Amino acid sequence: MPHATPPHRLRRGLLALTAAAVSATSALGFAAPPAAAGTPPAAPAAAGAELGGPCTAADLGKRHAFVKSAEVAPAITHFKGWYVTDGSLGSQTVETTTQTVIEVSVGQKTSLNAGFDVEALSEAGASVGLEVQMKSTSTGTTAKKITWDFQKPGYYGLYQGTKKVTGTYGSLNCNRVELGDGTWGLRWVEAADRGSYTTYTTLEEGAVRCEDAVPADSIMRKAQDLLDCDPAAAGPRQAPAAKEPAAAAPGKATQERTARTDRTTGTRAALACAEGFYKIGTPDKSLFWTAPPLFQGDTVQLKPSTIFSLNLDQWQMCDAPEENGIVERVFVNRSSNKCLAVAEQTAGDEGAPLVQTDCRTDNLQRFYLYRDVPGSDRIGVQNKHTGYMAGHDRHAENQPVRQYSSGRQDGSGTYVLVRA
Repeated sequence: MPHATPPHRLRRGLLALTAAAVSATSALGFAAPPAAAGTPPAAPAAAGAELGGPCTAADLGKRHAFVKSAEVAPAITHFKGWYVTDGSLGSQTVETTTQTVIEVSVGQKTSLNAGFDVEALSEAGASVGLEVQMKSTSTGTTAKKITWDFQKPGYYGLYQGTKKVTGTYGSLNCNRVELGDGTWGLRWVEAADRGSYTTYTTLEEGAVRCEDAVPADSIMRKAQDLLDCDPAAAGPRQAPAAKEPAAAAPGKATQERTARTDRTTGTRAALACAEGFYKIGTPDKSLFWTAPPLFQGDTVQLKPSTIFSLNLDQWQMCDAPEENGIVERVFVNRSSNKCLAVAEQTAGDEGAPLVQTDCRTDNLQRFYLYRDVPGSDRIGVQNKHTGYMAGHDRHAENQPVRQYSSGRQDGSGTYVLVRA
């Protein structure tokens, strides 16, 4: 019989998702069409988010994960074939070797945040009815010792295994949609951000012989396959599965993610910029996103708009080349002529500040806008590369504008977009 080790972390069910879809015509459009409905009250959002379900202006700066697909397969992480004779019965400790390494990841990240990434893995576990790992961990790359009490002689396979859970996830964002009768409303829609995930269930240790009858598609059957048994000795079985290649060492995926910012060639000349300039501010319009003066760093902060702002609080909005039918925004500061961005060295950090930097039009400088219904100036802002939502920790002067994987749940990630 296998032994189960305690799970590192229990799955949490966070969302109740449905497949209700709505039309998102002009959902990410820049120009506001004629007003057709008033702004919904900015009440706190519901505890969950459903695809096609209603949301409020307070949700524009939030983001939720949902699972698009999930697959479960047994995997052997450590294994050793071991002969036991009549004279060696009883408890023995055997050193097994690594067969495959499973590392928890969301997207290209193996260093997970406690917001969106955990939510995605929680939903993955819920979708297959299993408790899965929801933190940065792996099954290990080193040999492992397994102690087993052998009661009968024979050729055994000692193993540590698990159920590997893989699939794809999507992102739910609150955005305006045309309801089809000349009115508009706010709905949770599937956004452009999506990717794959990997996690695994409780680790299991055990020993199995060729003559043991074990369930198909089980961890024990996977271990039995590695014994390369004579088919006549083990009864009906599937063909032995190919050995899984070892996963990349921890940290490699994170390094690759930083390197793969999908930079595109070209400068501002390749952008289509709207006439005039805009300010992005808090809903009460007391504080605005303001670039730092010369020689005062790069962090974009919340500041009052005054005659001393020197146009550092004004941004030109440019459309980057369209991908997958979604227009991406590039924000160019009027005073510094630099672009709004997430710094490459902190791209994966929860709460990393937004900065201004020389315009390169890579994905760290591209953003999606989620807009309230026509007639309202409220927006949510999402970075294309990280998928994180813009927000701030505290409503106060000189507070940095930051990025959060799931946005600010208190609604402070909702801003206004007004003409300068």
